[in-house]
Amino acid sequence: MPQLLLELFCEEIPARMQAGAARDLERMAREALARADLAFESVGAFAGPRRLTLVVEGLPAEQADRTEERKGPRLGAPATAVEGFARSVGVERAALIERDGAYLATVRRVGRPTTQILAETVPALVRAFAWPKSMTWGEGELRWVRPLQRILCVFDRGVVPFAIDGLTSGDVSEGHRFMGPKQPFQALDFATYQQALGRHFVVLEVDERKRRIIDGARALCATRGLALVEDEGLLDEVAGLVEWPVPLLGAMNPEFLRLPPEVIRTVMRTHQRYFAVRSADGALSPHFVVVANIEASDGGALIAAGNARVLSARLDDARFFWDEDRKTPLEAGLEKLKGVTFHAGLGSLFERAERIEALARRIAPLLGADPAMAARAARLAKADLGCGMVAEFPELQGVMGGYYARAEDLDSQIADAIADHYRPQGPSDAAPTAPVTAAVALADKLDSLVGFFEVGEKPTGSRDPFALRRTALGVIRIAIAGGARLPLRPLLAYAGIGVGVSIIRRVATSRLNALTYKQALADFADPASEFAAADWLERHFRDLHGGTPEAALDFWRRANDSDWIEEILAFLADRLKGLLRDEGRRHDLVDAVFALGDDDLARIVLRIEALSAFLDSDDGANLLAGYRRSTNILAAEAKKGPLPSGAAVRAPGAPDEELALMDALTAALPSVEAGVAAEDFTGAMRALAALRPRLDAFFEKVLVNAQDPAVRDNRLRLLIEVGAAMDAVADFRAVSG
Repeated sequence: MPQLLLELFCEEIPARMQAGAARDLERMAREALARADLAFESVGAFAGPRRLTLVVEGLPAEQADRTEERKGPRLGAPATAVEGFARSVGVERAALIERDGAYLATVRRVGRPTTQILAETVPALVRAFAWPKSMTWGEGELRWVRPLQRILCVFDRGVVPFAIDGLTSGDVSEGHRFMGPKQPFQALDFATYQQALGRHFVVLEVDERKRRIIDGARALCATRGLALVEDEGLLDEVAGLVEWPVPLLGAMNPEFLRLPPEVIRTVMRTHQRYFAVRSADGALSPHFVVVANIEASDGGALIAAGNARVLSARLDDARFFWDEDRKTPLEAGLEKLKGVTFHAGLGSLFERAERIEALARRIAPLLGADPAMAARAARLAKADLGCGMVAEFPELQGVMGGYYARAEDLDSQIADAIADHYRPQGPSDAAPTAPVTAAVALADKLDSLVGFFEVGEKPTGSRDPFALRRTALGVIRIAIAGGARLPLRPLLAYAGIGVGVSIIRRVATSRLNALTYKQALADFADPASEFAAADWLERHFRDLHGGTPEAALDFWRRANDSDWIEEILAFLADRLKGLLRDEGRRHDLVDAVFALGDDDLARIVLRIEALSAFLDSDDGANLLAGYRRSTNILAAEAKKGPLPSGAAVRAPGAPDEELALMDALTAALPSVEAGVAAEDFTGAMRALAALRPRLDAFFEKVLVNAQDPAVRDNRLRLLIEVGAAMDAVADFRAVSG
């Protein structure tokens, strides 16, 4: 069947946009063809440095005839309205059908040639295409990622004629900018097009470009007894920069290996798009792999030498910063942060360092870390942001702080915490488990969550400019990985006090110069009084300023009501649901456990695991059914009036099944309570499972809504007690399956 081939040829497309552009082009083509009632067999899209290509197989030569039913005026409408409707759809008045209280017309639409439809559809698709960043050029109005130079559009080996801003479609394209023949080539179908690109030194498929890069790079390294440092992200990027990839092995001055390996790799990867190389012993080698876009007559020797000179210049800069930064203590970098704004509503980076320091001191004992050591590490965690190396290479924040701490012979736990406190930075990055590191990492992330929530920078929809979703996942993963008991409510409140100081400072900086965060903490010695410092600060603020501005009052009101704490906990719960869903867990179980008000993430996960295993068993599934039956009965009775209070009693003459359920509940409760207290949730649910046969028999043999009100109330009390026993483990009302 006929085939559509479309190529949009332009100046260089940024590598990061190519994969998304190919997906969008394919999706938009499918949607446009479906709207036009054009069936097809397959759609494929390809993206490269200078071209976006679409191929659609199995299109019909023309659109099929269609019959549509159009609804017109209601019956009894004026004759002029009815006749006007008939004319608008192109039928006689007598051909209208009366049905469902209205006039209907059957309209036959004759199919149009597919070429005509494509001549309208393709320009609309091009004009509607949304790039992350786009531009206009010349006098045209079309927005495209870079100036569009050619449009190849052929269907069934014939040109689809149209024009966009003076650019006319045709059947020609061109190859490599430097290596291909200067004249364009003709292509009337995809096979011819792909073969011509190959002859003109263009590899169309990105997977083939990646294969050539990785295979060529590995082979080059193997000939010298070296090993390529694999980097999937860099491979994706480089494959989007070249049409005809040619890997080359370059060399650098071995003296640069005295720099930290992270510095060398950052310069190579981020700034130069080079692959790093390892020696046989696993250490970095004084070599690199650069991917050229041409086959040079000298085998690439001149290209490799030129890239080596560029790399040497960048590494010379890095060596200068490395030497200069070590001349002063790491803490000296903190002074520079006093003039660097973290966020307009949250103060400077120096204030943020103070907040993290105090919060890490509070978290440390919960993780088994030395509070003084955690506080020291937290204070220095952001100090490298004031150093020259990080100013030049921001990707090295944290990493360089760790190196500078070791250069000062600081405790290795402090150095490790500084280096790793940003982790985890993605799903493939491990969460820190060392106690001091985990304390600093949690303090850093909790301060970000509380601070940005308080100044109204919460994520909305797809917008998350401060990566708070990733931050929340970091909190969750650290808490789970360490398995320590971390009550989040008091920790969030504690973080909120620090943020509150920063907010108040913004409101009345001139009158609060003497008020420091440490002074606030000096009056906050009782960990049980979560808002003591908030009250203290509010009193002092009034004394100093003669009245609290609305911004500060709003913060304290929310702090004392703790609504914002619950909001952040709900945000963390949503992230935990996503994390567990990715691991194949049920998200409704997260709701069932969070509904209990528990704020300890590690304990929540233990509950979820036990609940999941319990509900997968026959006892759990049947007990859940009994629970739902109980709650339905109680809900129905609650509509009639207040439910009875008090404990169920062993009434004389009660059925055996009722008494057996009471006995089973009495026997199970101590085990359930002991299991919950000891965090043996599996044991607690095992105790609940013993209720299952008794509850089944109760519902089978006993009428809850007995005619005798006293008997009815006693049985309702029994069902309330059964529900309360189960709700001690999880809120089973939230379980959806």
